[in-house]
Amino acid sequence: MAMRQGRVSASRWPYLFAVIVAGAVVAAAWFTRNRLQPVVSGYAAPAFEVVDEDGTPVTLATYEGKVLLLNVWATWCAPCREEMPSMQRLYDHFAPDDFEIAAISIDAPFGQTDAAGNPGGDPLAFAEALGLTFPILLNPSGDIQRIYRTTGVPESFLISRDGVIYKKVAGATNWDSEANLGLVGRLVAGEGSGC
Repeated sequence: MAMRQGRVSASRWPYLFAVIVAGAVVAAAWFTRNRLQPVVSGYAAPAFEVVDEDGTPVTLATYEGKVLLLNVWATWCAPCREEMPSMQRLYDHFAPDDFEIAAISIDAPFGQTDAAGNPGGDPLAFAEALGLTFPILLNPSGDIQRIYRTTGVPESFLISRDGVIYKKVAGATNWDSEANLGLVGRLVAGEGSGC
């Protein structure tokens, strides 16, 4: 039986379809490879943009060359309230030594609710009431949660000077514990970067 040139036999359609689908999957993976990178220890911290209390954009590049504790939190979160004083003590201990905290609030504006139904809050009044002096950053859209693939609040990422995530913590922790003071001290001293 002769087959006409330029036509694909019916028995070859499943194979051709499989090749096309496989090609599409490979192309999609290639074009989204940076968005699929894990947000865990040992990987580069994803770029982000949030705003400070004046509405000025703050990005990951703002902290280039510093050890950074990136903390995602909200005023309605009781564990966040418990964790913040230890973050302040850590900040007081290391802030002059190229260490910074980016405490990013995902609160909806006061009087509104977020997509999950959580009440909006006033992160700056919250920080003032707790006597916090480290920068409070605002991200009412909650984009930071998608970018860092958080599972809730609080969630924190300790990022070394070279922009690599050194430690990820889901839930509240005691940031001025002996272990955390030692870890941050080593990173500020330049030990252990590039995990």
